[in-house]
Formats: sequence, C-alpha cells, structure tokens
Amino acid sequence: MAIAGAEYGMSLFWALVVSCVFTYILMVAYGKLTLVSGNTALFNIKSRIPYGRIWALYIMTALIIGEVLALMGIMGIVADLLQEAIRLVGTGLSVSTLAITIVLEMGIFLLLWYGRYKLFEKVLTTCVLIMALSFIVVFFMVGPDIVQIANGLVPKIPSRPGAFAIIAAMVGTTCSASVFIIRSIVVSEKGWGMGHLKVERRDAFVSAFMMLLLSGVIMAVSAGTLHVMGLKLTNTVELIQLFRPMGGKIAAFILIIGVASAALSTIFPIILIAPWLICDYRGKPRNMRSPLFRILGLIGLLFGFGLQFIDQRPPAMMVISQAFQACILPAVTLPVLLLLNNEGLMGKYKAGNKTNTALVIVLVFGLVTTYLAVVDML
Repeated sequence: MAIAGAEYGMSLFWALVVSCVFTYILMVAYGKLTLVSGNTALFNIKSRIPYGRIWALYIMTALIIGEVLALMGIMGIVADLLQEAIRLVGTGLSVSTLAITIVLEMGIFLLLWYGRYKLFEKVLTTCVLIMALSFIVVFFMVGPDIVQIANGLVPKIPSRPGAFAIIAAMVGTTCSASVFIIRSIVVSEKGWGMGHLKVERRDAFVSAFMMLLLSGVIMAVSAGTLHVMGLKLTNTVELIQLFRPMGGKIAAFILIIGVASAALSTIFPIILIAPWLICDYRGKPRNMRSPLFRILGLIGLLFGFGLQFIDQRPPAMMVISQAFQACILPAVTLPVLLLLNNEGLMGKYKAGNKTNTALVIVLVFGLVTTYLAVVDML
C-alpha cells in the first residue's frame, strides 16, 4: 500500500475498495460453507467436487509457496525496521539484521511451542490494534495533503511499467486466497454453529472494513507525502528516512512500530498455514502442540532467513509474493461457488441468485488480476 501510494498517489484506491468488497463476499461464503457443512474448506473441496483431491492439493501447495515467499519479505522488512529503530534510539549500537532475525524467530518459535489458538488470537489482535493506532497517529502527525489525495481518487490504471504488478499485489494483500481458506479454519476453531450465521456475516464485515480503513490510511499517508514530493519507495528504510523530515523522529519511530506490528501479525498465521492446511485437507483435529505443528512451524520459520542469503529487496519480494497470491484467487473462488450450489451439502442454505452473481463477478475479477500479475511478472 505504501509503494502504491508513493508511486501512483490515490489513483489505485479503487482497486483496494473493490478488493475489500470481494473479500467480504468470499469470507461470508467460506464461513457459511463451514457452518452449514460442519467441515473446513479443503476437506469439502476434496470430498464434494469432481477432481476435488487434485484441486485441494493444488490450492494447498500454491498457498504454502505464496506464504513462504511472503515470510521471506516480511522478515526482511521487520529486521531492517528494527535495525533502524535501534539506530534512531541514538545509543550508537549497531546490530546486524541476521542477529535481529534470530532473536525474533526464537521468540516466535517459543510462542508456537507453548501456545494455543486463543493465545495466538490475542497476540494477533494486539498487534493489529498497535498497527492501527500507529498508522492513524502518523497520518495526523505527517498531515498529508488532503486535496492531492482527493484529486487522486479518480479510478485509472497507470500506463507506467510495474503498475499491473502493484494492482495484483494490492489484490493479493487484501483479497488473498489464504484468507478465505484460513477463514474456514478460524470459524471452525471458534466453535460456531448454524445459530452464528448472522454473527459470521457481521464478523466478516468488520474484518473487511478494518482492512479497507487501515490499508487506505497507509496509502493516503504515502500518497499525501511521498507522491506529492515525487519520491519513490524502493527499500524498507527509505520509508522511515523519508518520513523523518515531515513528522520528526517520533513519527518515524511510531511508523516502525506500526509496520513491525503489521508484519508480526502476519508471521504467526504464515508459520501455521502448512499444518493447518494439512489438517484441513485430512479433516483431522488441529492440535497446535502436536509434532506436526511444531516441526512444520520450525521449517516455516527457517525460510524467514531467506533474504539474508538472497540479493533481493524486501519490498520487491513482498510485491512478488502478493502478486503470486492474486493468481490463486480464481482457484479458491470457483470451488466455493460450486459447493454453495450443492443442494445435497447446503440444503435450504443453498446459494441464491445474489450470492451466485457476486461470486461470478469475483471469479472474473480474479481472472483479470491473475492476467495482470502474469503479464507484469513475465
């Protein structure tokens, strides 16, 4: 979102709005499927649609690859930011990003080793709240040019190279395939039943709205400052250094806390996604203290060291990983459309015309963004 705001102003805000609307539609669809069937997403796909086993394996494999790529970018971003935070404190202490990564991953693994789902949920909620407050505070401290932001709200697709990849990455960040598969697992973990259909819809709305609000604030901060000044964002530390003259060291420090909190709130689900998906596929209970979770979680964390050995900037890696996520969107939209229209599975809760129309539109949107991502990556 920061890269999009810096390079294109608010001209891509339409992509964010559309993505969040479609996110709500798919979250409700996957939540309803789980509530009615009593099973999670991949198990339903494997069991209830033609060639479902192959389809489910493809989704599981693609999601794990996409999340591993994202984890590499995220850990690189967090390490860079925390290194800059230590420098900003003015102690003269210099800590390598490798050392920071090691300490972070040890802490995350300890939480994985001793944690339960509800503990993870509390940690995630805390991180997201810190992220939200940080970005909103920076928004008012920096005081972006509101007129420039308003003028940039006219929808358009920039003709500059890389614009398609940014649009696809924005879609992959918000309307992410992994969100919907994991949504099914979260609904199951909460123990919701048929009496929670309205609660599930309300929960999905709050989630999608908060995603729109926070992403919009991040984009607006970047558009109202960096874009107006004609500055681009090519590496993580640039984001902090460029904000210092406008909001001072305090604003830079708060921004570091916000981005780090956003990153950490993403790392936890990423290291759990492989064991979660395997349990989902097999229809087995999820025990976060089992050897499966601990071993795969550790393997996932090891990928967090990727950018210590690969010559790639963390922001670029994030754009690549999120554009890849956008390519998986059609693969998770079509199955839920088929499953919600399975009368033997859904009974009286079978999808109506409005739901089907909405899901078809999401499917077309997913195919378009996949095309945009592939064209730009090629």
